[in-house]
Amino acid sequence: MRAIDLYAGIGGWGLGLRLAGADLVASYERWKPAIDTHNGNLGGDIEPVDIRKLDLSSLPQDIDLVVGSPPCTEFSYANRGGSGNIAEGLKDLVKFFEVVDYLKPKFWAMENVPRVAEVLRHGFSTSDHALYRFRHFNPEIAIIDFSEFGTPQARRRCIATNIPLKYLLAYRERVDGRTLGDVISATSSNGNVIDPVWGVSIAAEKLTETEAEAPLNSEELRMNREAKEFHPVYNNMAFPDPMDEAARTVTATCTRVSRESIVIRDPNAREQFRRLTIRERASLQGFPITYQFYARSFSEKAKMIGNAIPPTFTYLLALVAQGQKAEDFHGFKAAAGDLALPAKPAPKTSPDGEGKTYPLSRSFRAAIPGLRFKSGMRFELANITSGKTAEWRMRFFFGPSKDIREIELLGEVTEEIQHNPLFSSVLNDFKGELTKIAQFLAGTTPTKLQLAWAHKVDGINPYEVVDRLGSLASDLHDRLTARLDADDLPTVGAYILSVASGSNPSARAVGQSKLERYALPILAGLVIGEWFNSLVWHCEQKAAA
Repeated sequence: MRAIDLYAGIGGWGLGLRLAGADLVASYERWKPAIDTHNGNLGGDIEPVDIRKLDLSSLPQDIDLVVGSPPCTEFSYANRGGSGNIAEGLKDLVKFFEVVDYLKPKFWAMENVPRVAEVLRHGFSTSDHALYRFRHFNPEIAIIDFSEFGTPQARRRCIATNIPLKYLLAYRERVDGRTLGDVISATSSNGNVIDPVWGVSIAAEKLTETEAEAPLNSEELRMNREAKEFHPVYNNMAFPDPMDEAARTVTATCTRVSRESIVIRDPNAREQFRRLTIRERASLQGFPITYQFYARSFSEKAKMIGNAIPPTFTYLLALVAQGQKAEDFHGFKAAAGDLALPAKPAPKTSPDGEGKTYPLSRSFRAAIPGLRFKSGMRFELANITSGKTAEWRMRFFFGPSKDIREIELLGEVTEEIQHNPLFSSVLNDFKGELTKIAQFLAGTTPTKLQLAWAHKVDGINPYEVVDRLGSLASDLHDRLTARLDADDLPTVGAYILSVASGSNPSARAVGQSKLERYALPILAGLVIGEWFNSLVWHCEQKAAA
């Protein structure tokens, strides 16, 4: 079967096709590091080409299979919250289908992010859409999870193809699932390293891309944990990533502190946590341990791997295209004999290091422990920087994730409840606790707190302030709970709703049921937030200036 690969990347399509016995006649790609990796592993001498400008008449003839993964950036929800330039992304989809229409192969297949399934269905059925002229392809369009096809990673992608997917789906019962732990264990072997998917074996000293980053420091660890376990809007993630299941999606871009980064407990230092090596990322993407990555930096290698399509999946799809039935599949190890290290080793690249210092304008936002209620409702501490100064404020957000509102914590709530016999005695008894936190804050200033956050000086860290405020709110909540009985709680709920309604008390508050459910901790948060925001501590640097 003669095949060509459009938007070839580092060879995720090409490797799978070749291992399945297809003849990869030509590949097309524009990014030089990806091309170097493609050439270094699969041979050939492809040169960078702008596929959008590809002359159709220059394409090889008698092609049986056209495959490709057009750039997904403009369609990804990770790009500006899904606000990418769809019209720009469509240019690559159109070019792919132009090639298919011109060559008229027996089979074709396109891979992209799940959102493209909607784009294709809409385009093929809408007369004024750029894709409408290709509606005669009438493809099967499905969202496939590659972990069901032997990839040790839960990676959901759109597959559009005229290859009968029912034959592909039959392979799910024939492949062995692999986990994140399988990959970590295999690639950390000190003897012969056996690929967890393909079964190929090489000596440990010949395994490349095993350089590990420095473990996450305490600040990075806190930020990663908070982003995954306590994100104010998105669903919770496990932290660290579980070893007994397929990994989360390996992304093209991530930093030492990000919700997307896969973080593991280091098997060689159980009290430390780290991100993945390049080799671990590649194995999770289904690339064999023999594959080399010819790029100039750790970030370039991570990008090329994160953008790739797993060759585990393309291998199976190529088998289906060539008529092999699932019952005749004998595992990925059947192809291990065709895997070997390239003659040219890949350049060594140092992993990213931890940040030593940051700009003075480094932003900070953290939800207060005990006062984070999910779906966007939370109390948080945040900074506002200007030049060499910084202001720190507590804020309260509420309402559904698509309609977040804010209550400014200016002291009005505290002033009102001080005159309420239900709460006044509790607040009077609580003044001693407030004084302790004020004394703690006297050990810094707003500007010094910002300097510590930028790692310019040692001193009190903003997370220490967040934790103190959280403990303070928890203590106040407990005291209010002890003071009030069940008959008082509706009064608290009604009061919180009136605060949330603002200038229109007759209107139904946004997110009313949740405000009522958490009325008592919200009340405690309002008091602590207004107390913090009114502290003379905020004015000390202005007086000094």
